[in-house]
Amino acid sequence: MTDIATIQIEDGIAHLVIDSPPVNALGRAVRQAIVENVAALGARADVQAIVLRCAGRTYFAGADISEFGRPFEAPDLNDVVAALENCPKLIVTAIHGTALGGGLEVALGAHYRIALASAKLGFPEIALGLLPGAGGTQRAPRVMDAGEAFALITSGKPIPAGRAKELGLVDRIADGDLSAAAIAYAGELLTTDAPLRRLRDEAPKLSDAGLDTVLDKATVARSEATRGCAEAMRLALTAPFDEGLAGERAIFDRLMDGAQSRALRHVFFAEREAGKLVGIGRDVTPASIARAGVIGAGTMGGGIAMNFLNAGIPVTLVEVRQEALERGVTTIRRNYEATAKKGRLTDAQVEERMALLTPTLDFAALAQADLVIEAVFESMTVKKDIFARLDALVKTGALLATNTSFLDVDEIASATSRAGDVIGLHFFSPANVMKLLEVVRGAQTSDAALVTAMALAKQLGKTAVVSRVCHGFIANRIMDVRRVAAERLLLQGTDMAAIDGALTDYGFPMGQFQMFDLVGLDVMGRDSDERTLMGDFVTAGRLGQKSGGGYYDYDERRTPSASDAAAAIIRDHAAHLGLASAPVAADDILPSLLYPVVNEGARLIEEGIVQRASDIDVALIAGYGWPAHSGGPMQWAREIGLTRIVDALDAAQVSVSNELRSAARSGQYSR
Repeated sequence: MTDIATIQIEDGIAHLVIDSPPVNALGRAVRQAIVENVAALGARADVQAIVLRCAGRTYFAGADISEFGRPFEAPDLNDVVAALENCPKLIVTAIHGTALGGGLEVALGAHYRIALASAKLGFPEIALGLLPGAGGTQRAPRVMDAGEAFALITSGKPIPAGRAKELGLVDRIADGDLSAAAIAYAGELLTTDAPLRRLRDEAPKLSDAGLDTVLDKATVARSEATRGCAEAMRLALTAPFDEGLAGERAIFDRLMDGAQSRALRHVFFAEREAGKLVGIGRDVTPASIARAGVIGAGTMGGGIAMNFLNAGIPVTLVEVRQEALERGVTTIRRNYEATAKKGRLTDAQVEERMALLTPTLDFAALAQADLVIEAVFESMTVKKDIFARLDALVKTGALLATNTSFLDVDEIASATSRAGDVIGLHFFSPANVMKLLEVVRGAQTSDAALVTAMALAKQLGKTAVVSRVCHGFIANRIMDVRRVAAERLLLQGTDMAAIDGALTDYGFPMGQFQMFDLVGLDVMGRDSDERTLMGDFVTAGRLGQKSGGGYYDYDERRTPSASDAAAAIIRDHAAHLGLASAPVAADDILPSLLYPVVNEGARLIEEGIVQRASDIDVALIAGYGWPAHSGGPMQWAREIGLTRIVDALDAAQVSVSNELRSAARSGQYSR
């Protein structure tokens, strides 16, 4: 017995329980406890079988993430798995909660597996740019079909225990008391003289004749981890087990040292850091949000309301016109019913959510809300009027939030007598889908209001970052720089498809001008009072996909093609600005687009708009689809070299922020 491991032996069955809160992560102490206790029990004459399980809320949930990037101290995970697999006594492992990554690899080292029906099993390593490094790619295709194993490993998504049983990953599902069921199962196996089933000794299971095609495609994937998984799977299917195991480890080490894994691990930790508030003590606790109010039942307001309904929080939805209110409620219901048709909600759950919604034309119905969010037209006059009315109506201590994308939160707060309760909650469209929530702290926003907003974001399942007040906050401000750079390249004669292609090749879901056409040029450019390139397109009736043409022409299937009409508009606007033709080389397109983004990110740090540089990466990945495998703009900049970026911006006569120039000298950002 140790602080981590406890043992009970009865009727020849040893019950080994590991207890290392909070999630039984496989750190060195846990690994050592397993190896030492299994070895000791395996040598005892009074032990015929071992049941291995975990105390607490979960089975081994995975590797200890604090050890990532460092060599594993002995015993490593392969030693743990080998200790189980090679034990001379039959081992049953009992799974509850989650068996993920290294935890599932440990489970595969046992001779038999039993799990509660509520348990989930999976290999999430792909999300960190890695593959299972303790035999997962070698043992999984020996316990289940190789094609299914490859899909499980490369998806990164856990599967329920019932599905795992169907695939062969789990041998039995337990009802009720897992400990008693596992001991009974071990006794049954002993009674029937069941063999010590070592997966390393079994042949790979291959029923999918098309797996070779899948693996071939995976070897050319953008993801280095996906390519590595395909390489390891081929070893599992063609090489002796020990050779495959050694190959898997070599691939794991290669991926761990690669830029993509560094980037994805950066994102993993950055998302967790983003939720930590700088300079606020732990004694500041969040207020409870038991009822929310949303002003505006349009696309954004309806989407915001759905976030609260999904979290079980009642919503009062206010509009000024009955037809707008009815249209908004109809859209919310239609969205839920579409989700139900896909099997993601039951009809009963749809009705439960809709029952939480109270649509009304009565502004006074917001009086008792704990939080009110306005989601109306981007007009400072309109918003200040709304906040003045809320100030006089809503109960003391309620949070007053604006969903503005660009406007000054401090000016909005000035319309109230309680600026400390005013905050920006900038949802991204569609609000019920997009993960990013920018929590905008005004000059007078209280610590309590900020803490409450961040706790609420977590409750709503959002990825939240804190921003101070500035035009466009974090994501919109920084990506507007990319827009300006893209339009400049276009007006100077760089091929539009090449500009968009540089972005999609980098990993963005679509190019700059493809995105404009999808959203609608009349929507994207409607707030400008000056002549703009986008405005010229709107004047010409080229609104994007919805009108059959924008920057590109579109056929009935909305397939884009180059447009002579668009080219003429671009040439005319370039002449209006007096720009000469100066197209850039293909290799210079991406730096021309993204180096200014990095520079603007550094300005956000310099101005104190963000708490830390990594918050920018989180915001751009969650809000704009910046490819996670690059780590976001600030991490990507570190990888390619800050000095290189400064030199390129200097050469292009772009004003370099003091923060970026300083970071190039020191090798790190100031926050």
